[in-house]
Amino acid sequence: MEEYYNYIKSLHLIFVITWFAGLFYIVRLFVYHAEAKDKPSPEKEILIKQYQLMSYRLWYIITWPSAILASVFAFWMLFFTTLGNAWLQMPWMHVKLGFVFLLYLYHLKCHQIFLQLQRNEIRHTSAFFRIWNEGATLILFAVVFLVILKDALNWIYGVIGIFVFSILLMLGYKLYKRIRERNQS
Repeated sequence: MEEYYNYIKSLHLIFVITWFAGLFYIVRLFVYHAEAKDKPSPEKEILIKQYQLMSYRLWYIITWPSAILASVFAFWMLFFTTLGNAWLQMPWMHVKLGFVFLLYLYHLKCHQIFLQLQRNEIRHTSAFFRIWNEGATLILFAVVFLVILKDALNWIYGVIGIFVFSILLMLGYKLYKRIRERNQS
């Protein structure tokens, strides 16, 4: 089993990447869907139908299968290899698994929102979804820093950095929005 470890790790990483890609894009589609509700007919109905179809395909063909396969390969690495068993004893891995648990919760909340939007129940604004999209980014940064640094404490600096960066992005977006609104009037 050990001789296949790098193959298993590679497959795990590939599916983690596609899982995150799906999570990032699904929330972007949520933004577009929320903005489409304010469009005039028939544009509104056409856009919503298209976003529902795109979301459905992304969610069930890419995101869910990627989440499941990333998890299968992760469990395989952790529980069926000697190195995985050693990692389970390390504090940084406990913190990482905590973030993975948060990622599953994030994924499930996205699934709930996805189902609402499939029923055309728009309960959140596009601004909410833009902020919601940062959740996956924070989890991604935390996990990557944990895995690379293999330290249960130093990952915090990377997450603080991305948090500050996210705040700057949101402030930049608000400034851009004000400038755009001023130029339109």
